[in-house]
Order: sequence, then C-alpha cells, then structure tokens
Amino acid sequence: MKNNQKHIGLFLLSLLLVVMLYGAVSGGNRHHNRQEIVYSDLLSNARQGRVSEVTVKRRTIEGVLADGSQFVSYMPEGAQFVDWLSREAPQVTIKALPEEDDSPSILGLFIYWLPFFVLMGLWFFFMQSSQGGNRAMGFGRSRARMVNQNQEKVTFADVAGVDEAKEDLQEIVEFLRSPQKFERLGGKIPRGVLLVGSPGTGKTLLARAVAGEAGVPFLIISGSDFVEMFVGVGASRVRDMFEQAKKHAPCIVFMDEIDAVGRHRGAGLGGGNDEREQTLNQILVEMDGFASNSGVILIAATNRPDVLDPALLRPGRFDRQIVVPVPDLRGREAILKVHVGRIKPAPDVKVSILARGTPGFSGADLANLVNEATLLAARRDKNMVTMTEFEDAKDKVMMGAERRSMVMTEKERELTAYHEAGHAIVGMLIEGNDPLHKVTIIPRGRALGVTMNLPERDRYNINKKEMMARIAMMFGGRVAEEIVFGKENITSGASNDIMQATSAARSMVTEWGMSEQLGPLRYSEDEQEIFLGHSITQRKNVSDATARLIDEEVRRIVDEGEQTARKTLTKHKKELRLLSEALLERETLTGEEARLVIGGKKLPPMENIDDDDDAPAPRHSAIPVTASSPRRRDDTSPDTSPATAT
Repeated sequence: MKNNQKHIGLFLLSLLLVVMLYGAVSGGNRHHNRQEIVYSDLLSNARQGRVSEVTVKRRTIEGVLADGSQFVSYMPEGAQFVDWLSREAPQVTIKALPEEDDSPSILGLFIYWLPFFVLMGLWFFFMQSSQGGNRAMGFGRSRARMVNQNQEKVTFADVAGVDEAKEDLQEIVEFLRSPQKFERLGGKIPRGVLLVGSPGTGKTLLARAVAGEAGVPFLIISGSDFVEMFVGVGASRVRDMFEQAKKHAPCIVFMDEIDAVGRHRGAGLGGGNDEREQTLNQILVEMDGFASNSGVILIAATNRPDVLDPALLRPGRFDRQIVVPVPDLRGREAILKVHVGRIKPAPDVKVSILARGTPGFSGADLANLVNEATLLAARRDKNMVTMTEFEDAKDKVMMGAERRSMVMTEKERELTAYHEAGHAIVGMLIEGNDPLHKVTIIPRGRALGVTMNLPERDRYNINKKEMMARIAMMFGGRVAEEIVFGKENITSGASNDIMQATSAARSMVTEWGMSEQLGPLRYSEDEQEIFLGHSITQRKNVSDATARLIDEEVRRIVDEGEQTARKTLTKHKKELRLLSEALLERETLTGEEARLVIGGKKLPPMENIDDDDDAPAPRHSAIPVTASSPRRRDDTSPDTSPATAT
C-alpha cells in the first residue's frame, strides 16, 4: 500500500505540474506576437489614422496598425466602440466574428487537454502491466502467486501411489518445521528439489503437500512466466521472486515446467545473449551465488530432465532429484480409493479389480476415469456409480467413445469383423501376447474397430519372443482379410498395424539389440538440436551398408511375423469364421466370450445394458488411426500399447 500511494502521489503531482506549465505556456503564447495597448491609446491612434483594420471579439479588440504591426486591446464594459469607430475613423476596416465562433471549439479543447489524455493513458498502461494491476512499472515484478494454505491446504494424506517420493520429501518438511535439528550437527538442507516424472503423475500435488505439511508460505510460478519479449525482464522477475520469498522465509517456491527456461545454454539461435539464457543465468546465481537464500527451498517439476542445463542439476542448486513414476498396482489401488471416496460408489464397485484393469494409468488418468464413470451414472439417472459405469468409462478412456451413429454398410461391417477376429485369434493362440480383454466392431474414437489386450500384471520389460508374438498379432487383421476376401480386396484398414509393426521391428534392430546379424549395438542416436527440432537436424550416424542391413533385418522380422499370423489363421479358419459371426451378432465380445466362441461353445444370452448416449460423430474414412492409450513410456522402452485399431 505504501508503494502504491507513493506512485499515485508522484503521478498526480507530475500531472498537475504539466497541466499548469501547459496552461501558462499556451496562455502566454496566445498573443506573444501582438503588442497590447490600452483602450484610450487605441481610440487616439484610430482618430489619427494609424489603425488600418480591427476585429472585434466581444470585449477583445485585435487589429493591425498602419505600419503592419499587430495589437490587442480590451474595451471597457458598455463602450460603443464600433459606432464610434464608424463615425470617427471610417477608413478603418471593421471585422466581427459570429457568436458561435467566439466560444472554444471542440478541436481546441481536444488539443488543450491532449497532454492530460496522454498521461492518463500511459498511467493506465503501466498499471495494467504490473502484477495484478497494483504496481506501476511492474514489468520486472515476479508473477509468483501466493497460495492460501487455509483455503487450499493439501497434505500427504491427499497424495497416494508415490510412497517413495513422499518419503524423500518428508525430510524437507522436517527441516522446515524444526531447522535446528539439522543445523546443530552442521547439516544443510538441499536448496533445490527437482521432481521428474511423466505428465499427470502428481508432481504439483506433491509440492503443495510439502507446503501444507510444513505450514509455510507457498509461492507457485511457471517457467514460461519469466519469458518476455523485453530483454532483461526475466532476470528481473527472478530477482524479485527470490526477494519476495526471503521476506516470507521459511518459504517454498514451486516452479512448474522449469524446462521452459532451464534448457541447455548455447543451443539457441541468439547465442548467449537471448532472453531465456539471461533468465537461466539469474536463476543459477540466485540458487547458489554469494547471496544467501536461507530458508528458501526451490521445488521444480519437469517431464524433460534430459534437456536441462547441467549447471542447474549440480549439487548446490538442485541437490536432489526425485522421480515420480507412473503408479504400480498397489499405487493405482490407493489412488482409486482416494478418488472413489469423493463420489457415491455402489456396493459392487471393487477398487482392486479396477486397479488390475488399468495398467499404465497415471494419477490424472485414474482421476479422469472416476470422473467419467460419475458422469455416465448421472447421465443414466442413477443414484450411485456402479461397476458397469466404471467398466464403460474404462473402455471409453482406453479405446475411445463409441460412435454407434456412424453408418456402415453390411460389407464394411463384415470386413471389420473378420479383421478384428484375425487380431483376436492370433493374439490368443500365439504364446507371448497379453490376454485378450475386449474386441469390438463398434467404431470408437477414430477407429472402425478395436482389439484390446491387457497384461495380467505391470510390465516393465518385454523380451524378443513377446515382441515377435505382438508383431504377428498386428498382422492378424490384414492376413484375415486376405484369406477370406482375397488379395485384391485388401483394404487400407491395416495401415496402423503396419506402422506399429514396422516401428517395433526397427526398435528391435537399432535400439534393443535383438538382431543376431547386427548384434547388440545402438544404431539410432538422439543427436538433434534442442531448439531446431528433430526433423531438421537429425544426423545420419550409420554407413550406407549398415543402413541397408538394418532395412533387411526389419523386413525379415516383419515378414516372419506376417507368416506366423498366416499359418495360424490358415490352420484355424473355422474359428476365424465363428468369431467374426459372433462379432457381427453382438458387436462387442469380452476376452472370456471370445475364448468360448473359438472353443465351439455357446455364448450366454445378451443382457440389456444401457447404451452410452454419446454425441453423434461425423462419418469419416476407414483410414486407421491408433486408438488412444493411457500408457506413459520412456523413449527407450518397448511399445506395449495394448490396443490394435482398425
């Protein structure tokens, strides 16, 4: 408030001085080139013939003397100057202005008040550019927002599924609560903590839980808030942010998406003088420079630790890196309990079953799953959320929303049924594939049909046998079309399968060392520039002969997978027909129902299940697009996406 009053007072004083100066100058300059004479002298000069022209403006008389000089005079009230002049000096030219022209014009008023309008505009501009409109000249002010812990308090009880990360952060909480416990032994708390994890794993929630547990002020800011078009603004905001944090020490500063300003220096187009690098340099100085930041702990979050500058990760700055992983089975169950406890679940809802059926889901994915199930239950006018809504919501999240309004011909439905049946049979009969979860010919998302396999447990690695089985399953749909309808009737529905199979085979050869001919060498390096992008600067680091061998090995693996699928479907052509007929009849089959069909057993009667009244989607072509999958993977991990889209 004191700073605001000071700025407003200075502004008003400056405005008053400018207006007074302008009025004095404009008033003084109005007749600066005219001599002022008294009324009696004017009459004498007129009588003697020294006046050639006069202009009367009410009581003001302006005119020209015989020698060409201009004058101004003011006549007393009640004087009959015009009559006297016409009688005593008829040679003088008399001019008079109309009544309306004697008043100030709109243009004159605008010109007179123009400086005032300009100053007011500048004042409002600087006020709006400051943080919250409360501080003038606020370009260099920090945009960090203070979180009100009384209204938005979060504790570790609100965070589930990341027990190891919570244990690492508990030490930070203990230091903020009782710093003497560590300082008496000479220990120093880490100045910075970097939370690394995939999107949606709860990094921001963990940082807020630390502040809530410790009961200290919590400042939150995004990395992009430092970047501006004006040079030096980012560095100024960093300084202001740390000054603000020191005033509230002990304090936690949480910087989300730090990779926006923390990328490698020297890789930009502007050399070492661009705005982003100046901001990063200021962060480095503030975190571990000569100035002391006692009681201020910086917690940052990123999902791209590989692009951060090494100086940012050294001890003394971000001393500790805490990985926030995608939750495992027990973590998913704990997260689901937190979110399910906030709704009205039915007695048949089993959190353990939902956790087993959602491998690869992050905390945000699970929260979205519970919310989708709640919305489905509300749409169906139910008082509680049942297990049916959770299963439907899971299918919607993993495979996309059903598009029952999409019009397909009977021929297209039959072709889609055989395609998905081919995927399902190869997936069930070839050892190494995950168990079949569901197969459907109902258009979902951007696919005409989906075959989904789910692992029985969390998978972190995949071996060569499993990869070959997966590639064979990817070709099951295309081979089924060829066997039933002939080569000339093969459609574009397998383009997504071919793309996934080719990508998996190339990863086996160039990254995972699963080729006997090329051996355990890595032939693809991530050597692209950080800012110019992968497509522009990717380097070729293999010879032409090696590249030819890689292409041959990829082709051999893909051909082997296709031949495996062909042998399996040719041998089980009867099962292929039975499964496709069941799909045409019921449109969707679970894994258990599909196994009953290929075993020659009858399916139980269909139950009446409320359909999901999704909004109708426009019909589009049969060009396949991979169904969305919630899995989060590192770049070097195998592609274990369970959905195969048509």
